[in-house]
Amino acid sequence: MTAIDDLLQRHIDGPDHGAPEVPTPVPGLHLAIVTCMDARIKVFDVFGLRHGEAHIMRNAGGIVTDDVVRSLSISQRKLQTREVIVMQHTSCGLSTFTDDEFREELEADTGLRPTWAVEAFREVKDSVRQSVERVRRSPFIPHTGKVRGFVYDVRTAALTEVL
Repeated sequence: MTAIDDLLQRHIDGPDHGAPEVPTPVPGLHLAIVTCMDARIKVFDVFGLRHGEAHIMRNAGGIVTDDVVRSLSISQRKLQTREVIVMQHTSCGLSTFTDDEFREELEADTGLRPTWAVEAFREVKDSVRQSVERVRRSPFIPHTGKVRGFVYDVRTAALTEVL
Protein backbone atom coordinates (compact mmCIF):
# COMPACT_ATOMS: atom_id res chain seq x y z
CA MET A 1 0.00 0.00 0.00
CA THR A 2 1.34 3.46 -0.87
CA ALA A 3 1.29 6.44 1.48
CA ILE A 4 -1.49 7.98 -0.65
CA ASP A 5 -3.55 4.78 -0.44
CA ASP A 6 -3.05 4.78 3.34
CA LEU A 7 -4.24 8.40 3.59
CA LEU A 8 -7.27 7.70 1.41
CA GLN A 9 -8.24 4.86 3.74
CA ARG A 10 -7.73 7.13 6.76
CA HIS A 11 -10.08 9.63 5.12
CA ILE A 12 -12.76 6.98 4.64
CA ASP A 13 -12.34 5.72 8.22
CA GLY A 14 -11.86 9.17 9.79
CA PRO A 15 -14.05 11.86 11.25
CA ASP A 16 -13.77 14.43 8.42
CA HIS A 17 -17.23 15.58 7.40
CA GLY A 18 -16.15 18.74 5.61
CA ALA A 19 -16.91 22.11 7.14
CA PRO A 20 -20.65 22.68 6.65
CA GLU A 21 -20.68 25.12 9.58
CA VAL A 22 -18.22 27.41 7.73
CA PRO A 23 -20.35 28.96 4.97
CA THR A 24 -17.72 31.20 3.36
CA PRO A 25 -14.06 31.19 2.27
CA VAL A 26 -13.56 34.42 4.27
CA PRO A 27 -11.55 33.42 7.36
CA GLY A 28 -13.28 34.28 10.63
CA LEU A 29 -10.20 35.92 12.17
CA HIS A 30 -9.37 37.82 8.95
CA LEU A 31 -5.87 36.40 9.31
CA ALA A 32 -3.35 34.80 6.94
CA ILE A 33 -0.43 32.69 8.14
CA VAL A 34 2.69 32.02 6.09
CA THR A 35 4.78 29.12 7.38
CA CYS A 36 7.03 26.26 6.38
CA MET A 37 5.96 22.98 4.83
CA ASP A 38 7.91 21.09 7.54
CA ALA A 39 5.80 18.18 8.75
CA ARG A 40 6.72 18.90 12.39
CA ILE A 41 4.71 22.14 12.36
CA LYS A 42 1.08 21.58 13.29
CA VAL A 43 -0.19 25.08 12.51
CA PHE A 44 -3.66 24.50 13.96
CA ASP A 45 -2.12 23.31 17.23
CA VAL A 46 0.53 26.05 17.41
CA PHE A 47 -2.12 28.79 17.36
CA GLY A 48 -5.15 26.90 18.68
CA LEU A 49 -6.92 27.49 15.37
CA ARG A 50 -10.34 26.22 14.47
CA HIS A 51 -11.56 25.44 10.96
CA GLY A 52 -12.44 28.53 8.99
CA GLU A 53 -10.42 30.99 11.07
CA ALA A 54 -7.30 31.64 8.93
CA HIS A 55 -5.75 31.19 5.51
CA ILE A 56 -2.59 29.10 5.77
CA MET A 57 0.15 29.28 3.14
CA ARG A 58 3.01 26.81 3.34
CA ASN A 59 6.21 26.42 1.36
CA ALA A 60 9.83 25.43 1.90
CA GLY A 61 11.10 27.69 4.67
CA GLY A 62 7.93 29.75 5.09
CA ILE A 63 9.53 32.29 2.75
CA VAL A 64 7.48 35.14 1.30
CA THR A 65 8.01 34.37 -2.38
CA ASP A 66 6.20 35.80 -5.40
CA ASP A 67 3.62 33.03 -5.12
CA VAL A 68 3.00 33.86 -1.45
CA VAL A 69 2.56 37.54 -2.40
CA ARG A 70 0.02 36.37 -5.00
CA SER A 71 -1.87 34.35 -2.37
CA LEU A 72 -1.75 37.15 0.22
CA SER A 73 -2.97 39.64 -2.37
CA ILE A 74 -5.99 37.44 -3.13
CA SER A 75 -6.51 36.74 0.57
CA GLN A 76 -6.65 40.45 1.40
CA ARG A 77 -8.24 41.95 -1.70
CA LYS A 78 -10.93 39.32 -2.26
CA LEU A 79 -11.29 37.41 1.01
CA GLN A 80 -11.06 40.14 3.66
CA THR A 81 -7.93 39.20 5.61
CA ARG A 82 -6.27 42.13 7.35
CA GLU A 83 -3.46 40.60 9.42
CA VAL A 84 -0.47 38.42 8.49
CA ILE A 85 1.72 36.11 10.56
CA VAL A 86 5.03 34.95 9.09
CA MET A 87 6.25 31.97 11.11
CA GLN A 88 9.48 30.16 10.34
CA HIS A 89 11.17 27.66 12.65
CA THR A 90 14.34 26.27 14.18
CA SER A 91 16.16 23.34 12.56
CA CYS A 92 14.75 24.17 9.14
CA GLY A 93 15.98 22.16 6.17
CA LEU A 94 16.66 25.41 4.28
CA SER A 95 19.44 26.21 6.75
CA THR A 96 21.36 23.00 5.90
CA PHE A 97 22.61 23.98 2.43
CA THR A 98 23.26 27.04 0.28
CA ASP A 99 21.47 28.35 -2.79
CA ASP A 100 24.55 27.72 -4.94
CA GLU A 101 24.91 24.12 -3.70
CA PHE A 102 21.31 23.31 -4.54
CA ARG A 103 21.43 25.06 -7.93
CA GLU A 104 24.59 23.17 -8.85
CA GLU A 105 22.99 19.89 -7.77
CA LEU A 106 19.93 20.58 -9.91
CA GLU A 107 22.06 21.57 -12.88
CA ALA A 108 24.19 18.43 -12.55
CA ASP A 109 21.08 16.23 -12.42
CA THR A 110 18.98 17.98 -15.08
CA GLY A 111 21.29 20.12 -17.21
CA LEU A 112 19.26 23.20 -16.21
CA ARG A 113 19.66 25.81 -13.48
CA PRO A 114 16.38 26.81 -11.83
CA THR A 115 14.92 30.20 -12.69
CA TRP A 116 13.54 30.56 -9.16
CA ALA A 117 15.35 31.51 -5.98
CA VAL A 118 16.07 28.78 -3.46
CA GLU A 119 16.27 31.25 -0.53
CA ALA A 120 18.31 29.08 1.81
CA PHE A 121 19.39 30.87 4.98
CA ARG A 122 21.73 30.55 7.95
CA GLU A 123 19.89 32.65 10.56
CA VAL A 124 16.16 32.07 10.84
CA LYS A 125 15.47 35.42 12.53
CA ASP A 126 17.03 37.26 9.58
CA SER A 127 14.92 35.23 7.17
CA VAL A 128 11.75 36.09 9.11
CA ARG A 129 12.65 39.79 9.04
CA GLN A 130 13.21 39.68 5.29
CA SER A 131 9.89 37.93 4.64
CA VAL A 132 8.00 40.38 6.87
CA GLU A 133 9.55 43.28 4.98
CA ARG A 134 8.51 41.74 1.66
CA VAL A 135 4.90 41.71 2.85
CA ARG A 136 5.11 45.24 4.20
CA ARG A 137 6.67 46.62 1.00
CA SER A 138 4.52 44.80 -1.53
CA PRO A 139 2.33 47.14 -3.57
CA PHE A 140 -0.07 44.24 -4.14
CA ILE A 141 -0.86 43.67 -0.45
CA PRO A 142 -3.01 46.57 0.80
CA HIS A 143 -3.14 45.86 4.55
CA THR A 144 0.43 45.82 5.86
CA GLY A 145 0.01 47.53 9.23
CA LYS A 146 -0.53 44.27 11.12
CA VAL A 147 2.25 41.98 9.88
CA ARG A 148 4.21 40.13 12.53
CA GLY A 149 7.04 37.62 12.36
CA PHE A 150 7.81 34.68 14.64
CA VAL A 151 10.24 31.80 15.08
CA TYR A 152 8.76 28.52 16.29
CA ASP A 153 11.10 26.19 18.18
CA VAL A 154 10.35 22.67 16.97
CA ARG A 155 11.90 21.13 20.10
CA THR A 156 10.17 23.18 22.81
CA ALA A 157 7.15 24.66 20.97
CA ALA A 158 8.26 28.13 22.11
CA LEU A 159 7.08 30.93 19.83
CA THR A 160 9.36 33.99 19.76
CA GLU A 161 8.34 37.22 18.08
CA VAL A 162 10.99 38.66 15.78
CA LEU A 163 9.09 41.66 14.40
